[in-house]
Amino acid sequence: MVNRLVLAVTGQSDLARAWGALVSPTDKIGIKISAAGGELFTTHRDVVNAIVDGLVTAGHPRSSIVVWDRSLGGIREAGYNPDGEGYKLKSIAPHDGYNPSAVFTAPFAGKLIWGDLDYRTDRGTVPLLSDEEQTSDDSHFSWIVSTEVTKIINVPVMSDSSLNGLAGCLYNVTIPNVDNWRRFTLFNRFGGSAIVQLYDEPFIGKKVVLNIMDGLLAQYAGGPQSQPNYAVHYGTLLASKDPVAVDSIALQRLDEWRKKARLPPIGGLANHVLLAGRVGLGHADLTQVEVRNVDR
Repeated sequence: MVNRLVLAVTGQSDLARAWGALVSPTDKIGIKISAAGGELFTTHRDVVNAIVDGLVTAGHPRSSIVVWDRSLGGIREAGYNPDGEGYKLKSIAPHDGYNPSAVFTAPFAGKLIWGDLDYRTDRGTVPLLSDEEQTSDDSHFSWIVSTEVTKIINVPVMSDSSLNGLAGCLYNVTIPNVDNWRRFTLFNRFGGSAIVQLYDEPFIGKKVVLNIMDGLLAQYAGGPQSQPNYAVHYGTLLASKDPVAVDSIALQRLDEWRKKARLPPIGGLANHVLLAGRVGLGHADLTQVEVRNVDR
């Protein structure tokens, strides 16, 4: 499935040339997965391994490829073998995993917690158990996305998000890659615009060369953590260079399942998708999107 999609997206007939059309031999490749969903709703290992195998055919050493998420807590349950995959499985270390020089400033403060780069526990500032809150207008990009990779294959799962409406392509490479991220959720009316601005940063959007959404199992409520009661065996992968189009298709599918389950539509909770379309990051209007079936 992965190989057919990559051939279709690039218009190539040979897999090595297809991946070669997306990444160059000198690129440092990162595959951004979603590992929040445990056994069922972590990006499937077979999908990731198919991507890695394709990159190897294009001349990239397996050992040079980075596969990452903020936390890798779900990968063992999902079948990954950290010591035997041949590629680098990495998480973002609390505090030290963020680049002090890669700063994103937004005009609304977030409460800092342990693990954020600017959170202080030394006696000279705010003690760890103090009732005094530490806040900041700044977030920092991870070292992985800011300096360690030059091209990104974005592989989210098809899932809603209880905090941002949709844990799709735009969400997957933004929110999990910055600290002080809680201010970008639906509890703050600026969250959607922040996701769009984060994606538009050079550290993110310009590095993403392909989006492959893992919809083998889809989840229409309670995500991105595992909620099997809201699961659908969809058996589908969506691929495009356009993250907004993929997210828009996913939103449509999820709302169809939510309607059958008598749940309200996701709607404005995922307003970052429409905003991304309006500023030209992709196509949110599905009348302008051609969906091609490449199952044969």
